[in-house]
Amino acid sequence: MLEFIWPWFFIALPLPFLMRFAKPTVPNKTAVWWPNAGLIAQQTKNNFSKSFIKKPTTLLFFISWLLLVTAIARPVWIGAPTKITPSGRDLFIALDLSGSMQVTDMYINDQTEDRLSSAKHVLNSFIKERKGDRIGVIVFGTKAYLQAPLSYDLDTLSQLINENQIGFAGEQTAIGDAIGLGIKQLEEKENDKKVMILMTDGANTAGRVQPFQAAEFAATQHVKIHTIGIGAEEMVVQGFFGPKVINPSSDLDEDLLKNIASATGGQYFRARSTEELSRIYEFIDELEPTPSESLWQRPKTTLLHWLGLASLILTGIGLILQNKALIKEKE
Repeated sequence: MLEFIWPWFFIALPLPFLMRFAKPTVPNKTAVWWPNAGLIAQQTKNNFSKSFIKKPTTLLFFISWLLLVTAIARPVWIGAPTKITPSGRDLFIALDLSGSMQVTDMYINDQTEDRLSSAKHVLNSFIKERKGDRIGVIVFGTKAYLQAPLSYDLDTLSQLINENQIGFAGEQTAIGDAIGLGIKQLEEKENDKKVMILMTDGANTAGRVQPFQAAEFAATQHVKIHTIGIGAEEMVVQGFFGPKVINPSSDLDEDLLKNIASATGGQYFRARSTEELSRIYEFIDELEPTPSESLWQRPKTTLLHWLGLASLILTGIGLILQNKALIKEKE
């Protein structure tokens, strides 16, 4: 459906025709030399007296004027109604990029992958389903960094997550600093809508803030933290005396992650495989649901720039044709 924001501007449409009846100006002694002035005046007189079809330049100028007036009237194309379900939640994802995330003990489509690749795979699906939420991303290793502030642009967030590489934030694990940075980003938000998901495969080995102290402060700020420990419990490696089974998650501090979640009203989850990690995020999606109240919106597309460009092009063509006609008549 087409609507005009300033429809009253169409009153200017007959202005070029009304100018024909305007009182001519009184010449003064000042003269400006223009070699084709007489020809332009004669052609203009002929253009108004003859048909638009016989005078293409007049037709072009008229269409150009029509497009210009229509553009200034601000036409807007209103699309079909679409249903959206805003949740109003502010959710931060804290992703571990420490060196241990390169351990290849996870599988995606029966192919061995490292822990970070598995996390990316699951996070992309999770973010895609959080329409209406504002999501931010924190990455941490030896230090914690804000990769993306809270945003509704889920496609860009997924792209940023996919660009992360192991070691970008350092080789160690600063869990406390990551929590502290998340609290700082959420401190001015509504109390019942602040959520943080912290995913790591190790223990706190760096940073200035102790994780549990950060969790206690998060509780006072009404920030709910869900923690996820990622990594398999069994992995076959080739040793000097042949293959042997080891626990690649021996460094995971599950007690710390449980205490962080418990102190803030969240939950701790253990992801030993990509499938378990997917189920965890599905469960978190149910824990932090979007409200059932839906809103309807109609997308609006402005046509002003297209009509303005078309008017400019037609005016240019008209001036070129007019100039050729003037030169021809002069000859």
